[in-house]
Amino acid sequence: MKISVCIATYNGEKYIHRQISSILKQIKANDEIVISDDNSNDKTLSIIEEFDDTRISIYSNKIAKKNSLSLVNNFENALLRSSGDVIFLADQDDIWLDGKIQKILDLLKKHDLVVSNCSVVDESLNLIHDSFFNLRNSGPGLVKNLYRNTYVGCCMAFNRKIYDLAIPFPNKIPMHDWWIGCVAEVYGNVYFEDEKLLLYRRHGNNASASSGASSKHLAEQLISRFQIIYYLICLRLSKYKSRKSCVS
Repeated sequence: MKISVCIATYNGEKYIHRQISSILKQIKANDEIVISDDNSNDKTLSIIEEFDDTRISIYSNKIAKKNSLSLVNNFENALLRSSGDVIFLADQDDIWLDGKIQKILDLLKKHDLVVSNCSVVDESLNLIHDSFFNLRNSGPGLVKNLYRNTYVGCCMAFNRKIYDLAIPFPNKIPMHDWWIGCVAEVYGNVYFEDEKLLLYRRHGNNASASSGASSKHLAEQLISRFQIIYYLICLRLSKYKSRKSCVS
């Protein structure tokens, strides 16, 4: 079984070395880390290249900054280039705890998508919240997660069945992890593992939203939920394969 770890990077020089180190020691020779970099202008790419590890592939968006990728598109770029039977999502600034991959692989024998708990830490790894699940009231359920999303990409792993249904992304989904989680709710078997398997670092430069309340206006929040519902219906009508109307 091949594992793909997909990471979207942008100006992550401060944290990327420790994160990649925490992943490399848990993957095997035939596994891969697929990195999509959105035109970083710091030392992110040079730090990654210094690993000189054949398991790491870097795909850099070198186009003009005004055409930079969104976070969703940056992750999609990595996902589209992955080839694993199991796909892990990872953020550039977290730290994976020992045993994370094996624990998730064991759970994926019975489930299609697994979300693990994590400890929330600050920039210096000081504990902010012991359990993200408790903070966010995380758990399965389509209605629950449409009301308030608890699918956090850096804590997620899924099999190729979910990959084939969720990728490529519809062009107006609000967030990649929310979409993948909802697809798994409808078409697969999901599991929330309470064991904390990573340090979820929160600081002023995080690309993804914080663990607090949404800063979006009510109208934006409603639109996001209608978009998810619309594309789930579209996916159903497309019968999984011919999905041009969903992704165009």
